[in-house]
Amino acid sequence: MVLLKHLLFLSLFYNLSYAIEIESLNHAVDIAGKQRMFTQRMLKDYAMIGMENSFNSPDEDLKNIIGKFENHLESLHDYTNNKKIIETTENIRKLWIAIKETLQKSPKKEIALTLQEELEQLLKSSDTATHLFAKETGEKSGIIIDISVRQRMLSQRMASLYMLKVWGIKNKNFQQKMDKSMKLFEESLNHLKKYKLNTEEINNLLKEVEKSFIFFKIMNKTSDTFIPTLIYKKSNDILKNMDIVTHLYVNLKRK
Repeated sequence: MVLLKHLLFLSLFYNLSYAIEIESLNHAVDIAGKQRMFTQRMLKDYAMIGMENSFNSPDEDLKNIIGKFENHLESLHDYTNNKKIIETTENIRKLWIAIKETLQKSPKKEIALTLQEELEQLLKSSDTATHLFAKETGEKSGIIIDISVRQRMLSQRMASLYMLKVWGIKNKNFQQKMDKSMKLFEESLNHLKKYKLNTEEINNLLKEVEKSFIFFKIMNKTSDTFIPTLIYKKSNDILKNMDIVTHLYVNLKRK
């Protein structure tokens, strides 16, 4: 029985068609940071499916992100020899087993809050891994990339908290978490806008991100008007633009 459980555990991570190839420490920061984002994107999709809102096919997106999360986790684990990072990825593996099982079942409102809390723990462990990779770079560029990838996560975190609110999941801490996430997003955006090595392309993309963020500010102030499809779209717009910005920052380091 113990052997069977061990084999099932390994199958979660090694029965993948391929793993992405991490090319550098800065690339590892990018990938580790993307894991943070995936934790919140999966929750956003879960809530959309629970609300029976099919905008942008959240069911297909969820399946895709589950696969990518495992793929990236394997790559990060195999890339590093840092003992602290390895311990963190092992912890992420343990947390992921139960979460994946829940995500692959039909969404239920009564367990949504528990799932949010479990994904919060997964987010924290993924955040630790990202910071450890960023620290290993030993350069300011690693910190900037870390901030940039965190923006991707925050876009999905704000959206997931909004979707839970629309779905009717009540928790006294949700509004506080939303306010904190929005404040951090705005402060980080201002920090990135001031980075001296920004190219014109990066600055233009950050302006687009700022425009999309305005809709989050508006929706956060209203308590009786809910437009989940708008927030779903704007969160993906921010994600797309910040993903490009992050890759541009990674490439800045290579020049």
